[in-house]
Amino acid sequence: MTLLNAYAATQDTLYLNGAVQAARALAWGQLSTGGWDYRVDFDPEGSKRWHYRRDVDMGDSDPGDRRHRSVFDDDTSQSAMRLLMRVDAVLDFKDAQIHGAVRYGLDAFLRVQYPNGAWPQRWVKFPNPDDFSVGKARYPEIWSWTWPDVDYRDFYTFNDNAIADVIDVMLEAYRTYGIERYLNAALKGGDFMVMAQIPEPQPAWAQQYNHQMEPVWARRFEPASVTGGESFGIMRALLDLAVHTGEMKYVEPVKPAITWAKRSLLPDGRLARFYELKTNNPLYFVRDTYELTYDDSDMPTHYAFKVTGESRIAAVESYLERIASGELEKIRAEQLARWDGSITDEDLQEISGMIDSLDGHGRWVEDGHMRSRERGKPQIPARVINSRTFNRNLSSMARFVALWE
Repeated sequence: MTLLNAYAATQDTLYLNGAVQAARALAWGQLSTGGWDYRVDFDPEGSKRWHYRRDVDMGDSDPGDRRHRSVFDDDTSQSAMRLLMRVDAVLDFKDAQIHGAVRYGLDAFLRVQYPNGAWPQRWVKFPNPDDFSVGKARYPEIWSWTWPDVDYRDFYTFNDNAIADVIDVMLEAYRTYGIERYLNAALKGGDFMVMAQIPEPQPAWAQQYNHQMEPVWARRFEPASVTGGESFGIMRALLDLAVHTGEMKYVEPVKPAITWAKRSLLPDGRLARFYELKTNNPLYFVRDTYELTYDDSDMPTHYAFKVTGESRIAAVESYLERIASGELEKIRAEQLARWDGSITDEDLQEISGMIDSLDGHGRWVEDGHMRSRERGKPQIPARVINSRTFNRNLSSMARFVALWE
């Protein structure tokens, strides 16, 4: 995506060629189920363990014991699809490999959507609509304080904003291709968000739900609960749907959710990631044992059990106010613009610093770590090129060039 931004700012085909090659690599690694895993194995031997779309195209439709599970978690398949769609559009939809990957993938996104509008975290098959009912979220009669170790991958999943990211893709697909099915899928996803809102006294959302629409456990540190984290991604997605479709029904669930968030704030202005069902007590885990507890004194450090609260509440309230004041067209234009704002003195200083920090080979090199090739061994300190730094800096430079001109 960074290379596409650089191409848009400079019209230098060097950047476009890089983006096209990345898109073709994604098309090569598209799984037979239509999405992507966290990784693509380009090793000739290693790739034989996977069942790809290109295998299906060659008449090899049975995956056997090969891996073919597609992933919505962590914006995995969604981000791949965004890049493919944007490159497809820049190429006027004329690259058969890239365009074919887009159509195959978007069709899979539609087919894996449940009848109620939800999407799973991952999938290896497409749901039979007759096997699923449509209903509103409800509290379970009982829920366990101990991790049940169940397969959660086909649950209705908001965790890490999975469904919100798919809705975003479907809206972009509709803008790009003008096909009503994509818009309808986005609206159906929004309808699911409305149905999934937990009843009072906790009108927010859970990270994941079983097929009876009850909050459930996922990993051993993700309990059946109401979440102070992903609820904000859902609120944002609902407001975005209202802005981009004109459907104001998506605004209404946000108002009680914000009221809940305000009364759920911790003394330091943050929110707990998890709140106990019905009691609304903050939930945490004990380091090492992963025992569920009300005590936050000895939590694991690998996961955010407390999240930003006050500033996100303020951001949602500001968004609500802009919608109420009738700024829909202005908000739409701002969100769809590739570049925002204007060049400031701070921008000049930032870009100057980025240029000065390049080494003699035109690279940003920094202290970091490399993973050991031996399983279980500690990471190795090294001077590294960090892709996050590269993307941030080059995107900032592209914005600077575009707005400067």
